[in-house]
Amino acid sequence: MVVSGAAGTDDERLARVGLSRVIEPGDARVGRLVAETSACEVWQALCSNDLRVRGVDGYRLRLADADPVADLDRAATAGIRVVIPGDAEWPVELEAFEAKRPLLLWVRGETSLAALTRRAVAVVGARASTDYGEYVAAELGASLADRGWTVVSGGAYGIDARAHRGALAAGGATVAVLACGLDVPYPRGHERLFDEVAERGVLVGELPPGCAPTRYRFLERNRVIAGLADGVVVVEAALRSGATNTARWAERLGRHVMAVPGPVTSQMSAGCHNLLRAHTAECVTGAAEVVEIVGRIGADAAPVVRGADRPRDALPADATRVLEALPARGTCTTDTLVRQVGLEARRVLGLLGGLEATGWVDRAGDGWCLGDAALSASSRDTPGGGA
Repeated sequence: MVVSGAAGTDDERLARVGLSRVIEPGDARVGRLVAETSACEVWQALCSNDLRVRGVDGYRLRLADADPVADLDRAATAGIRVVIPGDAEWPVELEAFEAKRPLLLWVRGETSLAALTRRAVAVVGARASTDYGEYVAAELGASLADRGWTVVSGGAYGIDARAHRGALAAGGATVAVLACGLDVPYPRGHERLFDEVAERGVLVGELPPGCAPTRYRFLERNRVIAGLADGVVVVEAALRSGATNTARWAERLGRHVMAVPGPVTSQMSAGCHNLLRAHTAECVTGAAEVVEIVGRIGADAAPVVRGADRPRDALPADATRVLEALPARGTCTTDTLVRQVGLEARRVLGLLGGLEATGWVDRAGDGWCLGDAALSASSRDTPGGGA
């Protein structure tokens, strides 16, 4: 299928859709050709076997499967749209890739991707995560969302999922960048999570409908995660891992790189410690420190922690108000909590989400009750309590 047209036209969009079916994500050779001419010219050259398009002969074998109009129809049926450079929704942060800039992005979700990535932090880490790493990722996701930051991650098992769920529990937005077609999301076990992400944020990918993930595509997906965020936090990672690959992309793009320290005996923290030892990453232990690094000068500065007497003392003041409004036994409805603490309902729900993600509260039917973290802290604070 041959198309012609200027950047931003329907023909340019169709050409980019066609190229996304034929070209692997992040191919710098094709990216340079598109930048020097246009997606339409490159698509036409591929379709006509033009010798000016050198080094991509293998891609021509895929042309038989390329039907841009059919791909757009299939995407629309699944609630997926196409965003290309020049669209109002295109994230300007991706221009830093130059020749490796995505040809387009497939997006599922009602929120504008450009709006979501104006203040965004990527939280990434191991699939084979530890309880420690999952706790930190959920807390980071919830606390960043509570501060108005979008959480970006890769939708994988382990750290990624915990970061996404933490942000969602806090009532915030999150972006999941996938290495496959958005209509066949991977991993399959996260279909419900991806639906929730699409409701409150967006799913993003470079591959058209029906495409399966590959190792190479996961690595190229990592560059998009880094590109959409102001900074990348590695929560847990082995020495050689996708998360450290994302960190290297962030460093290459001039983004902030941060890592969470872990037990020296844990292989899942070895990658983090290596980033810290090499001075590639800054050490962070919570969302306040992350925001202090990635935030604008004078804004969102992290408070100085002066050694809390109790675990509850480290919570934000409004979160403490909500926690203290819950009864020691039994449950309390959201409406009752709103009346008791005197905050807006949306704010209370966001705080409850963050407290739930970090174990301070639990859902109980239509209400809320104290969680294990609160009960444990209460036991330690009571004379004679604790171990």
